[in-house]
Amino acid sequence: MSILPKKSNLGFFEIRLESIGGLGANLAGKMLAEAGVLGLGLNGSNFSSYGSEKKGSPVKSFVRYCDSDTEIRDHSPIEQPHVIGVFHEALYKTVDVVSGLDQDGVVLVNSVRDFDSIKNDLKLKYGTLAIVDALGIALEEKTKVNTAMLGALFRICDFLDPDIMRDVIRKTFQHKYPHLVESNIRTFNRGYEEVKFKQYETPADAMKKQFVRTTPLLGYETGDIGGVITANANSIFKDLSGSRQGFLPSFEMEKCINCAACDTVCPDLCFVWEEGWDKRGRKQMFLRGIDYQYCKGCLKCVEACPTDALMDMREVLGYAENNRVPQKFPLLIGGVN
Repeated sequence: MSILPKKSNLGFFEIRLESIGGLGANLAGKMLAEAGVLGLGLNGSNFSSYGSEKKGSPVKSFVRYCDSDTEIRDHSPIEQPHVIGVFHEALYKTVDVVSGLDQDGVVLVNSVRDFDSIKNDLKLKYGTLAIVDALGIALEEKTKVNTAMLGALFRICDFLDPDIMRDVIRKTFQHKYPHLVESNIRTFNRGYEEVKFKQYETPADAMKKQFVRTTPLLGYETGDIGGVITANANSIFKDLSGSRQGFLPSFEMEKCINCAACDTVCPDLCFVWEEGWDKRGRKQMFLRGIDYQYCKGCLKCVEACPTDALMDMREVLGYAENNRVPQKFPLLIGGVN
């Protein structure tokens, strides 16, 4: 008898993880597949999809399970998952993280926000929404987000045995990082215990949601004529919040000595300076703030700061927008500010 609660028309139970590089979604997918295959005797597969393999770039990890008498011959990306795990909630701004999810599917989000605001941001109409503070757990246990997300995913996929995943965690870390075994098991246990759920019922008269595959906006019939630049290259409207891993530098002007150590190490020129006069009437450049629009949260500035003017903080929704000091770029001839 099958232990899988649901199956696609090919006989698969499918999970898609939406993340950014650096949060461990690729490893989480491997461990999730291993727990089902080696622990429960299921057939399974895992693979990931990403562009440049670096921190902050979007990553997808796919896991398929099926009964032992079913062969997995489909190695295409999972477009209609039963469960989605969103490791970084700001991804919804640039990626349709819930695409293909059916009305009875489950979305797990790493967040501390309330259910309804997340539902509105994800444009989720029906289904089950799960929330776990994976980043907070990881910070307290000095681990990574992925193990806490695995704990919550095991609570959602209740056909999986959490004891098997604990064994997988030991196997994964014991040789290279033995000192991280127990902290990662604690992180997994907390994710399993602290995840919360809210179900949004599907109205009886609601039409069954039809899957529509996303297609490129431009193709050989709709593309612009070659050699035409339709948009000047600039980053004025660039939003890097989707690449931050949950941290930002906070700035206290009263503690700043304007040494520019932060500006020297910043890879994205986020610090905004203004010319002024010191107490002796001499001209000097003074730091006025941070343009968070371009900040990717690397925190190199915090490490370089000789005072407590710059400190690391967990990113709070709206903080970057409310405390941003915009850069004043020179006017470009024939361009934009």
